[in-house]
Amino acid sequence: MAATGKCILVTGSPGVGKTTLITRVLDALKLLNPSLKIQGFYTREVREGFDRVGFEVVTVDGRRGPLASSNNTSRESHKWPNVGRYKVDVSSFESSALPELEVKEDTDLFIIDEVGKMELFSSSFFPAVLRVLESNIPLLATVPVPKSGRDIPGVSRLKNHPGATIYTLNTSNRDAMKEQIYSNLVDLLQNH
Repeated sequence: MAATGKCILVTGSPGVGKTTLITRVLDALKLLNPSLKIQGFYTREVREGFDRVGFEVVTVDGRRGPLASSNNTSRESHKWPNVGRYKVDVSSFESSALPELEVKEDTDLFIIDEVGKMELFSSSFFPAVLRVLESNIPLLATVPVPKSGRDIPGVSRLKNHPGATIYTLNTSNRDAMKEQIYSNLVDLLQNH
């Protein structure tokens, strides 16, 4: 079982800056200690001009792979699950993200951005997240806000885990939250 506070979850409305917070904390941690062994991924918008046309997975070490697209016309994309106007490329997501969630003895920190509806179309993803959570290795993850007052079941399970600390991000507190989360992670990593 993860120790209390070993799982830091960041939530907030879409576009509030959860991924930006994750990448800034990640950069600050790498600057503090370049030898930290950090595994995981974050998601980034794919844009064509001013239009968002999809999302990609970016691993901590910089590899990229598609997650979802609104303009994919490949033969197999008609079978992919939809989230709004986006078709989720589950196979690509799994090949990019799942290797990053393998629990290794020398890992200091896991980053998962995000545990959300698109990612949860992978039947292998949530079991991998649970293995990370149970590994007792610190975890920094983002989760979506509940829609219509109801969490996605996997997200609810994470938020209710005894080792989880939840931070709700908004436009007025995001800078302070970055500093608080960074400080908490530094403490966790020193005690890991």
